[in-house]
Amino acid sequence: MVNWKKEIEEKFDRLVEIRRYMHMNPELSYHEDKTHDFILSELKKLDKLQIRERVGQNGIVAKLKGNEPGQTIAFRADFDALPIQDEKDVPYKSTVDGVMHACGHDGHTATLLTLCELLHEHQSQLKGNVVFIFQYAEELSPGGAKPMVDDGALDGVDKIYGNHFWSGHSTSEIKTKRSAVMASPDYFKITIQGKGGHGAKPHTSIDPIVIVSEYISSLQKIISRNLDPIDQGVITVGKIDAGNTFNVISDTATIEGTVRTFNPKVKDLIEEELERLLKGICIANNASYDFDYRRGYPTVINHDEQYNVVKEAATDLDLTYEDIEPMMIGEDFSYYLLERPGCFFLTGSGNEEKSSTAPHHHPMFDLDEDAMKTTTEMFLKILEVEGVI
Repeated sequence: MVNWKKEIEEKFDRLVEIRRYMHMNPELSYHEDKTHDFILSELKKLDKLQIRERVGQNGIVAKLKGNEPGQTIAFRADFDALPIQDEKDVPYKSTVDGVMHACGHDGHTATLLTLCELLHEHQSQLKGNVVFIFQYAEELSPGGAKPMVDDGALDGVDKIYGNHFWSGHSTSEIKTKRSAVMASPDYFKITIQGKGGHGAKPHTSIDPIVIVSEYISSLQKIISRNLDPIDQGVITVGKIDAGNTFNVISDTATIEGTVRTFNPKVKDLIEEELERLLKGICIANNASYDFDYRRGYPTVINHDEQYNVVKEAATDLDLTYEDIEPMMIGEDFSYYLLERPGCFFLTGSGNEEKSSTAPHHHPMFDLDEDAMKTTTEMFLKILEVEGVI
């Protein structure tokens, strides 16, 4: 039997090196050309892999065939970064102004590359096949997952697993849940058209700022009074844009926000009520409006059997495991789970002593890199529980 823990430990320096290289050289969603080429160059060092590049757009899919027939299990890692300035004082700080890996995707990719290398070295242990999916553009809707699925990323795959490092949980804790684990995130943009004028003569104008203020104050009633209390939903207005100076009434006011839901019927209700409320307020104030609502990724829904596999893997490794409450964040791993049975889980990466507890999408975000060892162990144990190694 292979001592996987020892093998991972021996590769840890290289695992950290890959992660830090990516952290220093981040690229935004849909612009990950150099990242694609770096990952491809690493995979091409492994001559037993079957590799497809530019899947969807910037994705890569690699397959390692075993010596015996069996299941085909896929693992996915994303590799895009965010438009955030890296404010950490570390040797591996981002070298790209205004761009950083603030969500752990560098760690996801380094972990999957290491898993790929380990299995390549021990191909004789495989009683089936393993597919490694390296995905672009998770951070920016419509995302890279669906185009990769449409381009055959899951062809021949029986089951799929994915991991996300999580700074809000202690390093190496494993968290997930049955069924819906992450919400479906939507985007809306609303522009109210009024009639501009002098700030001293409001009676000659139609003030869109007053109207949009009334709308923002009223829209939370959709959650509190239109939504069944048993259901879950969030409406957040995150941006307001109106006016250019203090003494002029603007022609227009624009807001942008997000809706988070788990149930498609709740999503339908909130979208309908957002516009119904907007229409009524604008009619009452003699204004017009433009309503742009864009649906985001589907809900991430874990499958029961694969949830049990993840839980069993964590237990077998003597890791702290806990079911979590549903999370209102979104993830396009949902597209894979619509096509194949699978499970998405979190590996804690928060450690105060290593300054890795800043929230995701924060300028000070960092990983406790020990978490990458844990996820590599989890992936290998999942393959063992599934009977592939």
